[in-house]
Amino acid sequence: MFDKLDDLLRRYEEIVNELHEPDVVNDQNRFRSLMKEQSDLTPLVDAYTEYKKCKQDVEDSLVMLEEESDEEMREMLKEELVFSKKRIEELEQQLKILLLPKDPNDDKNVVVEIRAGAGGDESALFAAEIYRMYVHYAEGQRWKVETVSVDEIGIGGMKEVTFMVSGQGAYSKLKYESGVHRVQRVPETESGGRIHTSTITVAVMPEAEEVDVVIDEKDIRIDVMRASGNGGQCVNTTDSAVRLTHYPTGIVVYSQTEKSQLQNKAKAFALLRAKLYDIEQQKAHDAEAELRRSQVGTGDRSEKIRTYNFPQGRVTDHRIGLTLYKLDKVMNGDIQEIVDACIAADQAAKLSKMNESA
Repeated sequence: MFDKLDDLLRRYEEIVNELHEPDVVNDQNRFRSLMKEQSDLTPLVDAYTEYKKCKQDVEDSLVMLEEESDEEMREMLKEELVFSKKRIEELEQQLKILLLPKDPNDDKNVVVEIRAGAGGDESALFAAEIYRMYVHYAEGQRWKVETVSVDEIGIGGMKEVTFMVSGQGAYSKLKYESGVHRVQRVPETESGGRIHTSTITVAVMPEAEEVDVVIDEKDIRIDVMRASGNGGQCVNTTDSAVRLTHYPTGIVVYSQTEKSQLQNKAKAFALLRAKLYDIEQQKAHDAEAELRRSQVGTGDRSEKIRTYNFPQGRVTDHRIGLTLYKLDKVMNGDIQEIVDACIAADQAAKLSKMNESA
């Protein structure tokens, strides 16, 4: 591990020197690439630098303890020694996590699809609430949210909604949301006061660049039509909505939220690329059974990942056994504690697997 850390530290120093070279400064692509590499290495370099300092502090304290006769000073040195040793253990764990192979999609923007499942209108109402939960969370992260398409029902629910989230680390945090979300509560339409259980499905896909997925124009049918539902004042008067049909996979995507046909077309293609890229990712994951088992949950879209119990005011994530009694806050976008717990569980599983193979 430490040989690798020393190599990365040397690489970091090389980057710092390169960034001051005139040739690099004048080459914007090269400059941006090095800045990104430097940014990725900075947390690891900072932790390793502190680790080496703590190791040196321990050695210095041990030497001084041997030479020091004053009891008060010796006690102080012992306290410093305990602190430094504890910090070394913490930093070793941190460095192991930082050295874990990074998901290449973590820095990508995401496409999120929410679909109502079992439960009829109640499921569609819950889908709309989960959509708002993610919008609030994204706003708190200073991410940008753009709705691509939505199929609404008259009472404020959504049978289906697709939206894009753009911002630093969007996929790294939202990827754990894929799966079946279950709600338990008494619907407003229920006169007998009985608790109903409804489900929705959430799919989180990394946004794919054109270089990630090549789409042959012969494989696509493009239809333009008038949009339906809420949209702008032009939404029902111009053929602005775009539907793409991908023949090889049978995937159909629809974009209607922009007034311009060109903008809707661009969004539809972005959504199609994400879906095709996601199919390739799923194939790769299924082929790597060991990796799949090391992750939080199975990653299967049909896996029930979370229950929102309104009568008890609790949220339970079944993959990691986490239960929180702050449902109101969660539904208002306060899901960071759940996200952090999923990340920590994922890292712990990967560290355990890495230690087994070491």
